[in-house]
Amino acid sequence: MVCSFNRLMKPAIIVLNWNGADDALECIDSLAQQTLTPAIIIVDNNSHDDSVERFKEYISAHPKSDIDLIENRQNLGFAGGINTGIRHALKRKFRYIGTLNPDAVADKNWCKYIINELKNHKDVGIATGLLLRQNSDTVDSSGDFYTTWGLPGPRNRDEPRANAPQEPGYVFGATGGGVIFRAQIFDDIDPFDEDFFMYYEDIDISFRAQLAGWKARYTPHAIAYHKVSASSSKVPGLAVYNTFKNLPLVFIKNVPGDIFFSIGWRFFATYWLIFTSAVRRGNGWPALKGALASLAKQPKAWKKRRQIQKNRRVSTNYLKSIIHDGPLPNQTGLLKFRKFFTGK
Repeated sequence: MVCSFNRLMKPAIIVLNWNGADDALECIDSLAQQTLTPAIIIVDNNSHDDSVERFKEYISAHPKSDIDLIENRQNLGFAGGINTGIRHALKRKFRYIGTLNPDAVADKNWCKYIINELKNHKDVGIATGLLLRQNSDTVDSSGDFYTTWGLPGPRNRDEPRANAPQEPGYVFGATGGGVIFRAQIFDDIDPFDEDFFMYYEDIDISFRAQLAGWKARYTPHAIAYHKVSASSSKVPGLAVYNTFKNLPLVFIKNVPGDIFFSIGWRFFATYWLIFTSAVRRGNGWPALKGALASLAKQPKAWKKRRQIQKNRRVSTNYLKSIIHDGPLPNQTGLLKFRKFFTGK
């Protein structure tokens, strides 16, 4: 009976690698030691180091492990790389498909507790846990927000672990750095949007899932430890470029018409405020390139919006109840900006 349950509940976890085999192998080891052991799908995004050879050696040394290796012929970014793994997992008929950042290490009960949230709440399509900074009790994420200012962000980012919610509960969305999806949602919504390449593709899929009637949950019992920006730091300006490219795409695709302008004016002001801040910090060129790239992709985003909004199954009141009112606590510049105009 236990074996039958494990086969039924067994998730597939995708580990995406680009020139980082040291971290990725630690991540894979942590998944191999789970109390609810997942299938592991390693997706290599056209690394130019010895990553693929090292993964093959690892698989050969663990012949009883359920590990698949997919070699992409080009770097498809986070969104495209993970989608490669999702398609593979769907072909294998997994009911639960997750992702764990290659620079993260999961506690042995990470899979079990996240799967419990999905198993016990049939309205939930996305579940996540508590992501902590490596070697510290500082929170990286306890789920994701989307705000009335059109900006997403991680809950409890940079706060001590004690501040994170101590009980499971509903959240707006989940970081792609540590999440498990109910595979059924991919029959309802598309997987990650590959126009994003990387950054904010996770809040986009969370928003699309919410619009389609799928909820997201957080459990503090599923813990993983994350090296922050281990991948993006390899390419200077990459985070800034993708931030300015992708933030407008999230807004255009997902914010419904009846709250579009109330959020939109704040988002417009905020976008150019943080653009000015990027210029002041010496990141003006990648910010400008990102803004121009966003303009080029926006016609396609408007086209996608039509289908997303057509598929919407939730009320405006529900959306208002899950969108965070105001900038996040760590967005101090925006809090000052709001106070200047509203006095609050």
